[in-house]
Amino acid sequence: MNLFGAMDISGSALEAERMRAEVVSANMANANTTRTESGKPYQRQHVVFETEGVDQPQDFAQAFLSTGSLSGQQPEIGEGVKVSAVVSDTEAALRRYDPGHPDADANGYVNYPNINPLTEMVDLMGAQRAYGMNVSAVTAAKGMITSTLDLLK
Repeated sequence: MNLFGAMDISGSALEAERMRAEVVSANMANANTTRTESGKPYQRQHVVFETEGVDQPQDFAQAFLSTGSLSGQQPEIGEGVKVSAVVSDTEAALRRYDPGHPDADANGYVNYPNINPLTEMVDLMGAQRAYGMNVSAVTAAKGMITSTLDLLK
């Protein structure tokens, strides 16, 4: 793999992690949204990542053999990562007793989104760290390219 390929892969990961952070932020912002346009509480969203450019091996043995370490072949290297979908959580809404709420039913219960702020913060921290690591990888690749160009002077 060349250094520009490494930068492309990290760039695609930066895009994917940015999207992940946006989705987590939307989840946190809508943690108390009891009614959306559909009339139901907000549903937590999840980001699904997918590799680009390489067919995924079906099992561990295929993955191990496809690395080329045993056969002397070059391993297949993907072209990065992409967001393949943003899916809604299927868990039921949380019911809380709040008789003064405008969305309360006849018994005083309100359906709230099933969003745990701690889980969302951990997801956001994971997205931030992955983003930061990919920025570091791009910076390292840029440094190697610059050093190579300096050697050629």
